[in-house]
Amino acid sequence: MARYTGAVCRLCRRYGEKLYFKGPRCFSPKCAFERRPAPPGMHGLRRRRVSDRGVQLREKQKAKRIYGLLERQFRTVFSQALHTPGMTGENLVRLLELRLDNIVYRLGFADSRNQARQLVTHGMFQVNGRNCNIPSRLLKPGETISWCRTALKSEYYKGMVRGIQGKERPRWLSLDLQSLAGQVMTAPERQDVEPMVKEQAVVEYYSR
Repeated sequence: MARYTGAVCRLCRRYGEKLYFKGPRCFSPKCAFERRPAPPGMHGLRRRRVSDRGVQLREKQKAKRIYGLLERQFRTVFSQALHTPGMTGENLVRLLELRLDNIVYRLGFADSRNQARQLVTHGMFQVNGRNCNIPSRLLKPGETISWCRTALKSEYYKGMVRGIQGKERPRWLSLDLQSLAGQVMTAPERQDVEPMVKEQAVVEYYSR
């Protein structure tokens, strides 16, 4: 499946904030954004006036990069949010958060969404006791996610167990630290998601 394969640290510098694409590295002095916070390119330090349209495009592109979607996939999610009762922006954030790869990341099973996506496509997880390797699968409240039997024997799993204790999880997810099985307790609300994306700007971009 197609995905972004460029340098992710350039994206953080382009959008002017950390997007945590590289997990622990983003919290270390090696973080590219900490060393060079200016936008990439020879004119990175130059001030630029951005139109309202440019701001909307920027927020749409940032949301795509954060959740690892391409344009066609993102449009599909937006269309679903548009036809769901409620505020379109909040629906969009909720649908993005309920993706299987994002939930794997939120539970602390992976250091980044890209890594979570790779784990899911490699068949490391089960949803409601059945194997699932579709990163875009939307989970509903009450559904559970657990590791498959073969994953329990992997070196990655053994290393992940040692570091998951201190990781924080959103309140709409629960995790059994004994079996390392997670559950979606309720649909996430907008206040449960860090405000990294201005979803209203995304709605305005597609509503032109």
